[in-house]
Amino acid sequence: MKNDKIRLMTLTAILTAVAFVFTAYLHIPSHTGYTHIGDGVIYIAACFLPLPYAVFVGAGGALLADCLTGFAIWAPGSVIIKTAAVLCFSRKSEKIICTRNILALIPAWLLCIGGYYLYEAVITGNFAAPLAGIPGYVTQCVLSTALFIALGLALDKLKIKRVLKIN
Repeated sequence: MKNDKIRLMTLTAILTAVAFVFTAYLHIPSHTGYTHIGDGVIYIAACFLPLPYAVFVGAGGALLADCLTGFAIWAPGSVIIKTAAVLCFSRKSEKIICTRNILALIPAWLLCIGGYYLYEAVITGNFAAPLAGIPGYVTQCVLSTALFIALGLALDKLKIKRVLKIN
């Protein structure tokens, strides 16, 4: 039991660090923020880890990236949006890439695109200007989805959930 918790905390820490790196360092500036592929790692964590751990990866990775790259104004929105996105996925399947998790991408995209649009509209008091950020959010969703599927298929081929005794 104790080893299981240590394994989960270790995997959570590793995935949080990877989400941070893929968000903070593998991004391109866009509109008032940046476009990144870190969401793909968050989706993997949501399909892999128990809910509280997956939420930590999503919220923690996004929070660290925003605060440590000069975009701290986005941190509250990122924590809420990434937490909600994690809730869309399921870890109950033996595989990461399953019908349920592919369908979960749709609400995750809506949360990202709509969530960041609304967050920016609220913090700026302008509902027109944030429309310019939508192409960046769509690009982020598409690239993160590509990473999620490619990494998920590779991890499924390795039977990683069984190897790490997760589920």
